[in-house]
Amino acid sequence: MSNVELWESGELGQSAEHARVAAGSKQEVDDALGLQLISIRLQKQLVNDLKKIAEINGVGYQPMIRDLLNRFARSEIRKIMLDRISQIEAEEESVVEASTAPVREFLQELKRA
Repeated sequence: MSNVELWESGELGQSAEHARVAAGSKQEVDDALGLQLISIRLQKQLVNDLKKIAEINGVGYQPMIRDLLNRFARSEIRKIMLDRISQIEAEEESVVEASTAPVREFLQELKRA
C-alpha cells in the first residue's frame, strides 16, 4: 500500500501523538478563508434532511450548505445579469427604431409615389 493510500485510509496522520492545536484564533482562520459566522433559524426537519444528504454524500452538512448557497447565489446573479442585458438590448432596439422612423416614413412615401 502506498503512502497516499495510507494517508487516505487514515492509517497515517490520525494518531493523537501527531495531533496539536493549530496556531491562530478562529477569527484569523475565518478571515484567511473569507468566512463570516452567521446565525439562521431553519426548520428541524430541513436540518435533519440536509444532514442525511450530506452523510450520504460523505461531506459535512455545513460545508454542503455553504456550497448550495454559493451555487444558488451565482445562478441568481447570472439570471439577474441576463435579464438586465435583455432589457438593455430591448431599449437599444427601441432607440434604433425611433431614430430610423423618419427614414422609414420617407421610404414608404417613395414607394407610394
